[in-house]
Amino acid sequence: MDYQTVLDDIKPTVMEESEVQKASGMLLDYLNALCREENIDAEAVLVGSVAKGTYLRGKSDIDIFMAFPLSLDVKVLKQKGLYLAHKCCSYFNSTPMHQFASHPYVTSDIGKYNVDFVPCYRIDDGSQLKSAVDRSILHTKYIQANLNQEQRDEVLLLKRFMDMTGTYGSEFKVGGFAGYLCELLIVEYGTFENTLNEASNWQYGHVIDLKDYGTAKQFKDPLICIDPTDKNRNVGAALRLDKFSQFIQSARNYIKSKNKKDYFYPLSRDISKEDILNEFASHEGSVLAIKFDIPDIPQDTLHPQLKKTTDSFKRVLNKNDFLVFQTGYWTDEENIAVILIELAVSKLNKIKIHTGPRIFYKQACHNFIEKFGLENCYVLDDYMVLNVEREFTEPDEFIKHILTPKHISLVKIGKNLTKKLLNTYELLSLDELAKNDDFLVFLDDFLNPNQHIKR
Repeated sequence: MDYQTVLDDIKPTVMEESEVQKASGMLLDYLNALCREENIDAEAVLVGSVAKGTYLRGKSDIDIFMAFPLSLDVKVLKQKGLYLAHKCCSYFNSTPMHQFASHPYVTSDIGKYNVDFVPCYRIDDGSQLKSAVDRSILHTKYIQANLNQEQRDEVLLLKRFMDMTGTYGSEFKVGGFAGYLCELLIVEYGTFENTLNEASNWQYGHVIDLKDYGTAKQFKDPLICIDPTDKNRNVGAALRLDKFSQFIQSARNYIKSKNKKDYFYPLSRDISKEDILNEFASHEGSVLAIKFDIPDIPQDTLHPQLKKTTDSFKRVLNKNDFLVFQTGYWTDEENIAVILIELAVSKLNKIKIHTGPRIFYKQACHNFIEKFGLENCYVLDDYMVLNVEREFTEPDEFIKHILTPKHISLVKIGKNLTKKLLNTYELLSLDELAKNDDFLVFLDDFLNPNQHIKR
């Protein structure tokens, strides 16, 4: 395939490149001049995809790391790093916002760019690491030294392909491939097409070790890509098994597809609210949609807690015989979230089997009979059991029972979500929720998993 038409659409324009280089240059010049003027032993360095020339059009966020000497106390590093960031934001008339990773850093919108100001230590190799962010400058230098201009285009093709198939991005809500991992794949395989051809044959635990460190055995992840700058780090550690698997299949689909160009553009779909609701109805199961307000917390905190809560609802429903078909969650990341649970049954029978001890434990069986009465007990396989009446036969009533202060402990809820969930939850119909276009897209994905990897 001739990829030039795709590159014409996804590569930054000459003007975009010029503007981002000018903006980042101004920020670096100001910070480094400030360090000299105030005798602060630090250097501001441009890192990330902008520095490496591997950013997609319209995604030119600026990452500036402020490198301090290893001898500096970490408390002083935080203090001086935040001081420099605040001074820079003030100079360029922007508002600093604190974020937290290994230690605090600052984000701000300066002009048309989202800028990260991150304090770190100045290191020469991974063995000197004092915090996770310290590697970033080394990553940038490695990619700058090992990718030629043509291969930077190959990285753009790979990133775009992954983005359009839902496998790009290492943040929790995606669980896919990090930008640095994409770059290392091109360093390893040379081109976008070679990467997909190789990936189509990957097995669980596939190893990429560019420097032959031989440290892969210490990792048990789906993809093991040893960081060239740190032999004890797997760059693929954040890659979830489902996204690893989806990328493998998307590569296979792409290789066989007659419409390869379509893989570089958003999925074409005509979503009808009526069709979506009719498809759910055709399943003849039961759907629970729990809508609630969300707290003001970072996305990287919100999404893990929503997943934990959703998974816990699934476990407790299955434990109480409400057979869960599939689950998912959706959030606008500002105000609300919805946990969606589709069950294979709409209503349970009134009687369930209460299992007691194994028949071989004489005293335990005697106690069981004493408690429940010989006339009520019987042997099923090798267990003493009895039939009891269910407290709840319908899933919505069971959920209402759980979502009370007295019984909320039955589910494991993200610590920041408990209060909001208890105080604001509503059980709504899909018809009410499907008025939101973004939620309708979520419902379409819920009903049609993996459609992004097919064209």
